[in-house]
Amino acid sequence: MRVVVKIGGSAVEDAALLARCARTIADLVCDGHKVALVHGGGAALTRTLSQLGKKSEFVNGLRVTDAETRDVALMVLAGQINKRVVAALGAVGVPAIGLSGGDGLAFRARKKNGGVDLGFVGEIANADGRWIEAIWQHSGVPALSSVALGGDGQYYNVNADQMAAACAIACQANALIFLTDVPGVRGADGAVIRWLNTGDIAGLVDAAVVNGGMLPKLEACRQALARGVGRVRILPASEVESVGQFFMAKLESGTEVMA
Repeated sequence: MRVVVKIGGSAVEDAALLARCARTIADLVCDGHKVALVHGGGAALTRTLSQLGKKSEFVNGLRVTDAETRDVALMVLAGQINKRVVAALGAVGVPAIGLSGGDGLAFRARKKNGGVDLGFVGEIANADGRWIEAIWQHSGVPALSSVALGGDGQYYNVNADQMAAACAIACQANALIFLTDVPGVRGADGAVIRWLNTGDIAGLVDAAVVNGGMLPKLEACRQALARGVGRVRILPASEVESVGQFFMAKLESGTEVMA
């Protein structure tokens, strides 16, 4: 199967948890699956910006990104975090190739439009899956950071969840799995929704049950399912070892989003 795994939060901040994620990916590869990894790194970016005296501002879960913030994002996401992820995979024998969306023009961005000017925040306009396929042909794992080039030659900061969806669509993935710091999508009663239909997402947003970083994540889930990705699930990273059971068993953790 073709599997896209997105990690962020503690999964890239906590060395022990990152090692567990790497081991799980190694097991998937050993079982014959083709795996692509997409990572975020928002906490590290916020921390670095703070050290540089820049305050982070978010609108609907997306970071407002001026030119200086974009340059720091390139340094942190495509540099420090990407190479940390590659090293973790290498430590368990997985030949990972670290990429940004700009490499090989694999992912092209356009400026994200909305009610607020977010600066150099982009959304994926086009994705070319041949580079992912090329790495898979050599038994490697592509590790993608969430920055991409626009038609204007500028790099854009892309939400990592949306980058993961674009990656899953481009490579016609059978499954897209988001490993998160939360147990799943919570309903109005605070309980985790185990199975969520995309048609119910708008109601959760309108009722402010879902907000912040979960907004772009659920939009990414909706996009992936609408464009042919087989299954989409949001899982707590602390239960990463259950990923291997996702294809064979009915998991009782996290939230599966369904078309």
